Amino acid sequence: MAVLAAVFLYPLALVVQQSLTPENGAGAFDSYASVFASHSFREALGTTVWLAVGATVGCLVLGFALALVIAFVPFPGARAVAKFIDVFLSFPSFLITLALLFVYGTVGMANGLWTDAFGVTDGPFHFLTTPWGVLLAEITYFTPFVMRPLLAAFSQLDTAQLEVASSLGAKPARIVRRVILPESLPALAAGGSLVLVMCLNEFGIVLFTGAKGVTTLPMLIYGKAILESDYSAACVVAVVNIAISVGLFGLYRVVSKRAGA
Repeated sequence: MAVLAAVFLYPLALVVQQSLTPENGAGAFDSYASVFASHSFREALGTTVWLAVGATVGCLVLGFALALVIAFVPFPGARAVAKFIDVFLSFPSFLITLALLFVYGTVGMANGLWTDAFGVTDGPFHFLTTPWGVLLAEITYFTPFVMRPLLAAFSQLDTAQLEVASSLGAKPARIVRRVILPESLPALAAGGSLVLVMCLNEFGIVLFTGAKGVTTLPMLIYGKAILESDYSAACVVAVVNIAISVGLFGLYRVVSKRAGA
């Protein structure tokens, strides 16, 4: 507990203290009022929320579909793919973003093939520098975080239920909807909660895509502290980000406990 307090809790306490003691000598909550009233904060909060929610929904849909294929559709190498997912979870987020830049970036492979094929000076693929590019990168990176608990849940599913449903004439889509999906809801909720928390705090993907006009709360903290040297405002945004993250993490822990994940 002493090590935890010194390494983790004390720096957090300093952040909260700095947010309550503005450098210009204003009141304790004047920095909060100023930040909350600013357009940049409201825009960053809205961008953070919609990107996190959009990425979570995309990860849930794509992760569920891929986990279904790996768990229930026999194909060569299914085990290797399942094990690769565990390895993928250890990759840093900027590595996936960098790979997407090599393929779809302004001077990436896709644009290079296009310009070579049609003799033009510029290719059509520029979406990585937009919010949709950030969304694609987050879905690509975070989908395995949904697949992992789903595969664990599917491995515990009683296959007799599937055989009975099939013998009664149920089509695959009906089996998925009436048998598999209800059993996997706790795992989906646990994986989705984790992805939502991580997307709210994602910094590397937004930074490496270079998306213009995409400012999330972590990016706003970086801009206030490093670029503007407004440490009080940066700490206020950080406290808000921490509060949202801790609240969602508490929800994730409750859902994970119920799911047994």
